[in-house]
Amino acid sequence: MAVTVQAIPMLSDNYSWLLHEPVMGKTAIVDPAEAEPAIAALEKAELPLDFIFLTHHHDDHIGGVPELVARYGAKVVGNGADAARLPKLDIAVHEGSMVDFGAAKLRVIEVPGHTLGHIAYYIADGGVLLPGDTLFSLGCGRLFEGTPAQMFASLAKFADLPDATLVCCAHEYTASNAKFALTVEPDNEALLVRAAEVAALREKGQPTLPVTLGQERATNPFLRAKTVEEFTARRAAKDKF
Repeated sequence: MAVTVQAIPMLSDNYSWLLHEPVMGKTAIVDPAEAEPAIAALEKAELPLDFIFLTHHHDDHIGGVPELVARYGAKVVGNGADAARLPKLDIAVHEGSMVDFGAAKLRVIEVPGHTLGHIAYYIADGGVLLPGDTLFSLGCGRLFEGTPAQMFASLAKFADLPDATLVCCAHEYTASNAKFALTVEPDNEALLVRAAEVAALREKGQPTLPVTLGQERATNPFLRAKTVEEFTARRAAKDKF
């Protein structure tokens, strides 16, 4: 049985993700900005909390960690190279680390760009990618610490993942990203369909995530950039959009 994922809305536009591994009954929260929504989701599902997986150090990804650790005794997992900026880590990981999550494993992918210590997690058993603020639907993260070349290389690390992979991004930015993406490829039929779908979902107050990696490859202007120069120009244009 595969790992399941559920979005937990937090703050104004954040998503934390509730992961459940059904074979051994393990549960995790990814990037909890706040404790209260996570606790509510766990209690509703009648689940414990075994792990907290962190992608990077920004406050809107770690704010709920202390309260969740105090309440559940969950183990905190994060990038060992960035430990000084993260809550106390129980499991320090790096590129290629495989984290045991019940009967499943999470593969750690170092993806500098948004921050230098940013990591993503991939779960083959369930086909789930947790990219934090590296990859958004129809967009990518701002370059607060890294360079365009680093982010371009980081996004390329997802190239070996199957099209059916569920991309569980950390923010609901898809509607605004769609507007920019259409300025880059106004005649992209797949993008036009996705933009209409996104508009309909947001009008109903529904999330646009998760999305498949195949959809993103067909529509996301940053994944579709063929060179560092093309990526750099698109990121600069998006910053001014």
